[in-house]
Amino acid sequence: MSAIETSGSTPPGDRPSLTYRDAGVDIDAGNQVVHLIRDAVASTRRPGVLGGLGGFGALFRPEWRHFTDPLLVSSTDGVGTKLKLAFLTGRHDTVGIDLVAMSVNDLVVQGAEPLFFLDYFATGALNPEVAATVIQGIAAGCRQAGCALVGGETAEMPSFYPPGEYDLAGFAVGIVDRPKLIDGSRIAPGDAMIGIASSGPHSNGYSLIRRLVMEPHGPGLNAPFATPDGEKTLGEVLLTPTRIYVKAVLELAKQVTVKGLVHITGGGFTENIPRVLPDGASVILDAKSWPRPAIFDLLQQLGNIEEAEMNRTFNCGLGMVAVVAADECAAALDSLKASGEQAWRIGSVVARTNPEEARVIIHG
Repeated sequence: MSAIETSGSTPPGDRPSLTYRDAGVDIDAGNQVVHLIRDAVASTRRPGVLGGLGGFGALFRPEWRHFTDPLLVSSTDGVGTKLKLAFLTGRHDTVGIDLVAMSVNDLVVQGAEPLFFLDYFATGALNPEVAATVIQGIAAGCRQAGCALVGGETAEMPSFYPPGEYDLAGFAVGIVDRPKLIDGSRIAPGDAMIGIASSGPHSNGYSLIRRLVMEPHGPGLNAPFATPDGEKTLGEVLLTPTRIYVKAVLELAKQVTVKGLVHITGGGFTENIPRVLPDGASVILDAKSWPRPAIFDLLQQLGNIEEAEMNRTFNCGLGMVAVVAADECAAALDSLKASGEQAWRIGSVVARTNPEEARVIIHG
């Protein structure tokens, strides 16, 4: 006989029989989440999706016949400490869009069309309504990106997260034909840099933002903040979801030759733009060529942040940057405008003769 007695069905002594719920995991709550999100998930369905919710793995059948040399592109990301603002404000309908945006924007910079998305939602004690609201936001982001929400995981882990908090991760897969891959290799001196407007800080820099806003002398999340759409609270402005550029950028690539694309995330201009530049190229940007949203001016003022630090921490009003030939710049701007985006020519590519010089030079 083993050291632990396992025969029989009666608990030892007078101890009550325990359930998984007694340990903090509510299977019924998980089933309720699935019920609440079913319609939202169905709304993201696109050609290629096989089956629905409930399988152990999601099935997707790409239309290979549309490609000569298809490449699958994958990306994963989270929302980061921006989630803390959702917990503090009780608003959970936008962070799901952030989650999708951070991955699909990384796919489209290589010319890839997002095909499907999966999410991971983890919490200590599952609140079905909160979880469903988050996942409905994920579905909304998938609709904006044109990809299917094919599955995910809702994990309830008692005592692992503080009460009322959760974490998110997302996973996206896209496809691009190798001849249409955008990798920056054709970028050359004289090319035009085009900046596409962001919706705010997106999902980056929020550890600093929270310190600036929430510290004892900070304005707090309930402080009024004037926007073009009327007065909002600072918390509402900071929870504005990350803009999803997929459809506008895919259309842009049909109209002009896009030589390079940069998703401006953590690291701002100075860390992200060099990732697509050939060794012999740098860029010069004119900071006065696009309007910087007031939220960035406030953050800079609150922290007395130097301009160089702003440019390597925040997107400063540009969530995506495209590189095109100078003679296609006007057509590119027209295409982006037709897609509902605000965009400006913000600078040019120049030859890099000194390996010690900065890759991104910002004037103004």
